[in-house]
Amino acid sequence: MTRTAQKAEEFEELRPLLFSIAYRILGSVTEAEDAVQETWLRYEASTTSPVSAKAFLSAVVTRISINVLRSARVRREAYVGPWFPEPLLADPYEDPERSAELADSVSMAALLLLERLSPLERAVFVLREVFDFGFPEIASAVGRSEAACRQLVVRARRHMTEDRPRFEAGRREREELATRFFDAFREGDVDGVRDLLAADVRLVADSGGKAPQWVEGFFGAHDVSRVLAALLPPFARIGGVVEPHQVNGQPGAIFRDRDGKVVNTWTLDILDGQIQTIRTVSNPDKLGHVGPVADAWAVLRETQRARFAPD
Repeated sequence: MTRTAQKAEEFEELRPLLFSIAYRILGSVTEAEDAVQETWLRYEASTTSPVSAKAFLSAVVTRISINVLRSARVRREAYVGPWFPEPLLADPYEDPERSAELADSVSMAALLLLERLSPLERAVFVLREVFDFGFPEIASAVGRSEAACRQLVVRARRHMTEDRPRFEAGRREREELATRFFDAFREGDVDGVRDLLAADVRLVADSGGKAPQWVEGFFGAHDVSRVLAALLPPFARIGGVVEPHQVNGQPGAIFRDRDGKVVNTWTLDILDGQIQTIRTVSNPDKLGHVGPVADAWAVLRETQRARFAPD
């Protein structure tokens, strides 16, 4: 086997880990994939043979992601409306012993908390707290001393701890509640929906100004349940489908038009047996990796006509 072929084999074996690191640092599927591709190009061009391909490639993708995040933050400051991470349908990296932690660390709630950290804090926190890298590896990856990395982790942990999402309920319990929620939602059952919502539930949306706001932002179980119960029937009448699906490691759904194209995605934050937050992403720039994207404006117009049409 040539050295190039060996590198390619090593890289493909580590690709899921590299993507998962990059996504948690960047909150963007597209940018994470680009960072992984750039990592491969640098590895392919490298004339050195690292002692550990995992340590070398993890360091490279981390440095690239830090640089990308620094420039991305400028764009996010000018973003129209709330900014949410790009929805992730499946994390390619698996570790049976840490499956729960990995799923929670990629949730929308956790990624939004990571947005509060500096790029360096975020990278160090992800490597240490999510992927359990040792401090020597982290120090090499970010170009800081081990002592400095320990301080960064402590500072990042302090920022994260106070509002860190707590998903105490087991995955099966969350899935069962989500199933009941979407069943009630499909039936337009206001009471059934409201019973599953926390009193201070939030329904918030990310359109980036590039898609209609199906929901502007509603708060409280009464208003959210009424909005949800009124939303689906006309959408269903025009052939729209709500497809329950894990999104960012949590219960959620993909909304599709009659042709199967993606209108938006939803994620549910579930805590203490109730839905605390519903986040929707309809910005078409964030949905292309999920599937062909629908013309959300056309879907909205057709839904509105169906909503007000006589039975």
